[in-house]
Amino acid sequence: MSQDCGATFPFPRPIVSAATPSPSPVAERSAALDDRSFFGHPRGLGLLFAAEMWERFSYYGMRALLVLYLVNELGWEKARATGLYGTYTMLVFLTPIVGGFLADRLIGTRRSLVLGGAIIAAGHFVLAFPGMTAFYAGLGLVIVGTGLFKPNVSTMVGQLYPANDTRRDAGFTFFYMGINLGAFLGPLVCGYLAASPQFGWHWGFAAAGVGMVLGLIAFVVWRDRLLPGIGLPTPRALASAGTESSGANMNPMHGIVGVLGGVALAWLVADGSPLALLVGAIIGGAFGASFLGTVGEERMRVIALFIVAFFVVFFWAAYEQQGSSFALFFDRSTNRQMGSFEIPSAWSQSINPFFVLAFSPVMAWVWLRLGAMRREPSTSLKMVLGLALLGAGFMVLQVGGALADGGVKVSPAWLVVAIGLQSIGEVCVSPVGLSYVTKVAPAQFASLLMGVWFLSNAAANKVSGFLAGFTPLPGEAPATPGTGLVGWIQEMSATNKGFFTIFVISSFAAAALMFLCVPLLKRLTRTVQA
Repeated sequence: MSQDCGATFPFPRPIVSAATPSPSPVAERSAALDDRSFFGHPRGLGLLFAAEMWERFSYYGMRALLVLYLVNELGWEKARATGLYGTYTMLVFLTPIVGGFLADRLIGTRRSLVLGGAIIAAGHFVLAFPGMTAFYAGLGLVIVGTGLFKPNVSTMVGQLYPANDTRRDAGFTFFYMGINLGAFLGPLVCGYLAASPQFGWHWGFAAAGVGMVLGLIAFVVWRDRLLPGIGLPTPRALASAGTESSGANMNPMHGIVGVLGGVALAWLVADGSPLALLVGAIIGGAFGASFLGTVGEERMRVIALFIVAFFVVFFWAAYEQQGSSFALFFDRSTNRQMGSFEIPSAWSQSINPFFVLAFSPVMAWVWLRLGAMRREPSTSLKMVLGLALLGAGFMVLQVGGALADGGVKVSPAWLVVAIGLQSIGEVCVSPVGLSYVTKVAPAQFASLLMGVWFLSNAAANKVSGFLAGFTPLPGEAPATPGTGLVGWIQEMSATNKGFFTIFVISSFAAAALMFLCVPLLKRLTRTVQA
């Protein structure tokens, strides 16, 4: 394979004279690592910021409509709608495992990113057509495209920085602002079009596709100029991606052993559910390939990544209520009237990215200042703080939910304050978690283990969708409680206050347990600054 993985891709490339030898990828890469022209960071960060911004515009714009469209337009039952939401968002975060593997071993991060973006855009445009066939086909295309796009753009951000570069966490926080700028604008634009009598739901879906096309064009036009040597699938490039590699090669049998183990475990736990078998196969394959394919310190770092990913499941399972139960609470239980204007329900999902945009520069400055003083907390401690803030946000909703249980439409301020606290928690978890993966993952498994990070989101989103199915709605008779854990959830979900209490308990319990694991995580990652 050519070292320039984009050479055979059907987009125009610069013509290089045969008399003028082109710089080697390693030389170009060195120049990119030394670059500080973008607010003290490599200028390629700005391009990846823009590409991710438009991709997230498309994803969050459509996500803001999904549950509301199913419940309010198609008349689906609440549990069925949130169940589909959970399955869709799970698969969106599950396929990056496969996309990361393909990028690492076959097609490279650059080509994967472009191919994934094109498929995502196609999916959103298919959703613009009426009918359930187009609906399911569009969701499927977005799932596949995200798997190719998502892990590779984040991996390329990590490749911009040399090993132990103190700018890395701040750079990922800056990159995370791009994610949330897109997430802020997407629900506003798509939600307005969906709620407008002149347009409608399918115009909202189409607008998400336009956003992805804009991001794709920007990346294709500027990638060679702003990302020299970055994202090329050569062993030398991978070896300089942030951690030193032992040079061990991936043995396909390691992945196969992991797949078989994951399928067997899923069969025992989930009684042969096809979706569970798929998830088990992907989780097992990722663990088998990365654990059995490493030795010594690298294997210890792989273990640390899987431990952190386990705790992140608790964060996202509660946090992702914003796209389901929060959307329904805002739609049915808050007063959205502002004079003669009624706030579109989908706009509630722009609250979180607005706060993240506001707090990200502050937190980036805090991490840099603490780092200069040699007092910056470890990534795992930052995540403990994030889980605690998440729980605090749900404590606010306990109060707002109790008022709504009285039969009145409450002020949206309860949701705004709660999401504000949770957004600070997100800044303590997500951007530094992305940075953590690029620092800790062995170089030969960089994109695969970035996929493992998104795997935690996948599992959490499925759990989140399941729990959202218990959201209490005004005028709805509570279900008869069953037995065991599900029965307890049903009993708690008879009121808004009880429903939000579930997440207070899970968030603070996960924060306490992860705090106890911090010393272990530090020992497992002692060879890198994590």
